[in-house]
Order: sequence, then C-alpha cells, then structure tokens
Amino acid sequence: MNLDLSHKVALVCGSTQGIGKAVALELAQMGAEIILVARNEEKLKKVVSELSVSENQKHSYLVADFSKADELKEKLAAFLPEKQVHILINNTGGPAGGPANEAGIDEFRIAFNMHLICNHILAQAVKDKMKEAGYGRIINIISTSVKQPLPNLGVSNTIRGAVANWSKTLANELGEFNITVNNVLPGATNTVRLKSIIENKSAKTGRSYDDILDDMSNASPMKRIAQPEEVANAVAFLASPAASYINGINIPVDGGRTKSL
Repeated sequence: MNLDLSHKVALVCGSTQGIGKAVALELAQMGAEIILVARNEEKLKKVVSELSVSENQKHSYLVADFSKADELKEKLAAFLPEKQVHILINNTGGPAGGPANEAGIDEFRIAFNMHLICNHILAQAVKDKMKEAGYGRIINIISTSVKQPLPNLGVSNTIRGAVANWSKTLANELGEFNITVNNVLPGATNTVRLKSIIENKSAKTGRSYDDILDDMSNASPMKRIAQPEEVANAVAFLASPAASYINGINIPVDGGRTKSL
C-alpha cells in the first residue's frame, strides 16, 4: 500500500490544535511538506517546530482568519503563486451550539462564510495546479451531523450539510483530473471544541462535566470518545496515493455512534 507523501505539499487549515494539528503532524510523518493555516502566529510557529523533517521538508505557515473571507482570498493570492499544493485539508472550528429555531440570521450567515465560502476560496486557489500535477486531494473535516443531525447544534447541522453537498458536487466535477474530494466526519473527539460544548451544556443543565462526558462516551459502541490522532489517520489515508479511487464519500470516525449506514 502506497502511503508515501514525499514531494507532496499539504495545506492544512485550523492546524494549531486538535484534529487539524494531528493531521499536520501525521502528513509530515508521511513525508509531506506542510503549509499550516490558522489565526495565531505564535501557535503556528510552535507547530512548525514540531513537524517531521525526515524528507528535508521546508514547512511554512499562513496567518489567516476564516471570519474574514475576502482577506483570506487576498492572502492566498499573495502566498500561493509559487506553491504547488497537492492536498487541501479544510478544517474550521464549528459554530456555537443552540437550537436552530432560536438562531439569528447572522449566526447562519457567519457560519456559512467561515465554512462553505472559505472552503470554496481555498479549493479554487489550489485546483488548477492540482490539475497540472495530475494529483489532488481535497478533504473536508465536517461532522457526523451530515448523516444524523445532532441535538442543540442547529446552525452547525445546517451548514455542515451544505458543505457536504458542495463537496459531493466538486467530487463529480474534478474526478476526471485525478482530484478526489471526500469528507471525514468526526464524532465526539478529545478537542478544545468538545470541552467547550461540554462546559456550555454543564452550565445550562447543572450536570457535571464528567457526567456529560460519560454520556458522550457511552453513545458510542466503543464506550469512549476519539483521540484527534484517530481522526487524523483516516484523513491521512484519504490524502495518500493508496486512496486514489475513493471519491465523493463521507467517512464517519465515531466508533460506530452514527445509527444510519
């Protein structure tokens, strides 16, 4: 099985913590040169220093805020002309929780811009050179809510579904150029995002943090939540040459929690 990413360049968004960081570390171990993208420059510098350079890779980073889509587009236009990107990992922190019927219009608009619009800007920025190289992997880190909407995450459920359909459409359009587009759907994963969700739920319900975490763990047949590295492993496989004929799919990484096929 060919998992070698030597001489490949991967642009990894949201890569200073959690799943994004785990993905960047794994792809670098497989030989890829990494371009980290996130808001915090100090954290970006720290992660760059942790990436493997076993293939003499020259890793770099781009400071960008996904709440400013026009600014992201400008920064990519200035940063990428000399870069050949083979792998794009779209990964952005999710919207705040709450019922869909109570969400304000701006909450949907902001989430749409941060997720679908910014994903599209990134895909458009790299797709032409992927075509030239005859190798492209666009992988979107979304959520199991694509298959089964999650309680009290109304805005997230809505926007994640839009991203999944955008992704499937791109897969149909770009497949002939050897560019695959797939989605990885994490379940409950040990990240800062999950910690925030649990803390908010605890504050609203009066239940303890540990009780809520136990409920989330027990919802999976494996009776535990995932570690970021376990999600990163699925992403890394899809990014590799071994996944050359896997296109347009959603892969839950949730220990079997999602009840649908």
